[in-house]
Amino acid sequence: MLPTSGKPPQPSDHHYHHSTTNKSKLKTTLHSVKSHISAHHCIWLALTILLQLFIIIFLNRASPPPPTPSLHHHHHFETEPNNNPCKFGKIYIYDLPPMFNKDLLQNCHDLDPWSSRCNAVSNGGFGPPAIGLNDIVPLNLTPAWYWTDMYAAEVIYHNRMNNYKCTTSNQEQATAFYIPFYVGLAVGKYLWFNYTSKDRDFHSTQMLNWVKEQDPWKKSNGSDHFVMLGRLTWDFRRLTDDDKEWGTKFIYMPLMKNVLKLSVERSEWDPLEISVPYPTSFHPRTGDDILQWQSIVRKRERTSLFTFVGATRKKIKNDFRGVLMDYCKDQSGLNTCRVVDCSVTHCYDGAPAILEAFLDSDFCFQPKGDGMTRRSAYDCMLAGSIPVYFWRGSFENQFEWHLPRNAESYSVFIDHKDVRNNTSIIKDVLEKFSREDVKKMRENIIDLMPKFLYSRSDADLGGISDAFDIAMEGVLKKFKKQKMERLL
Repeated sequence: MLPTSGKPPQPSDHHYHHSTTNKSKLKTTLHSVKSHISAHHCIWLALTILLQLFIIIFLNRASPPPPTPSLHHHHHFETEPNNNPCKFGKIYIYDLPPMFNKDLLQNCHDLDPWSSRCNAVSNGGFGPPAIGLNDIVPLNLTPAWYWTDMYAAEVIYHNRMNNYKCTTSNQEQATAFYIPFYVGLAVGKYLWFNYTSKDRDFHSTQMLNWVKEQDPWKKSNGSDHFVMLGRLTWDFRRLTDDDKEWGTKFIYMPLMKNVLKLSVERSEWDPLEISVPYPTSFHPRTGDDILQWQSIVRKRERTSLFTFVGATRKKIKNDFRGVLMDYCKDQSGLNTCRVVDCSVTHCYDGAPAILEAFLDSDFCFQPKGDGMTRRSAYDCMLAGSIPVYFWRGSFENQFEWHLPRNAESYSVFIDHKDVRNNTSIIKDVLEKFSREDVKKMRENIIDLMPKFLYSRSDADLGGISDAFDIAMEGVLKKFKKQKMERLL
């Protein structure tokens, strides 16, 4: 500490030119400083230094130790140094007028021209609790099973989103904007009979007119917005305004040109559409629920080589399902094929007979459904049965965020044209797989299982990412990358 009676001399203006003179002045300066520091001031200087050291030691002891790195992690979810679960950003959920979601649920009895849809949209889209599974599913797991409708994903995603960890009520902080519009439910009743194209487009038009007035939309023209389509993409791609043409033209409306769509079956020609798994009947509450079911599937003794669950379509000429059904019935007497004929057995939304057939078979036939894909493929894999596809469109360019690109690791492809020429090719191909091959493919499916399950909104999976988590991470990654590219 310097005394108040003096200041240290300032350096010479010719410092850099006269080094010898500077050394002499430096000695003079040090001597002057020493002479002015009294013993009293030295004591205060020492006390000040000791006080500073004490404060530093106290703060270090009070600070919490750095977190110990976790020894366990899930490969679907990588954590950053700050363990930020929302490292790709957050989602803002639009509060739409009730006519676009809540009112549709309240009027669930009027969503279908033939029957009420109230059961289908109950329990957050999971449907009614499953019954009749006591001989197949352990008692402690049955509360996790529901008869879930294949087209209920709009409700399931909205319900999950309302409890999702990476959402924000601040539009300025959002990376993505979710439009909770139940377009599949809205158009459902208008797909048949004498409704007009305007009837089918009414809800879609009104929703887009509403959202285009919102500030986030005005800033991005919808390029950071997304919507969930609960039905096949083809139900939203009407090309003309002909009243006789199927579906709504929602996807082709000009305001939709920049919006990302999630759907249970995508168009491979649309880069802004991503397919996500159909919902199955199993909705785990905990990570232990998943582990227990995986163990059951792994240990199951299977008595049939393959199974076919479905119904023929007599109105379709040369129906391929009829070819598979006839072949499977011919093989059933040899215990080679197990048949569940859905024209006899109730199959809609699931049934104990379906689950049991898949659990008892190594392979399951998966022809085209209403589109190229089928919900049945996921029911099949849920039971550890290996799907056999007959069209490449059933697996290529579909579910790319959730299933491996190498489809051979979990499925078999046999061209439908070859089967029509010779149905016995099915058995010839499948019997060539060794028991070790089958076991390996089944193990791959078991490992994949969490990726195509939709857990309950209050579930604690212990860090496991389910189908919804993977879809939302994919959306956020896509939009974050898009925004970074625009800044370059």
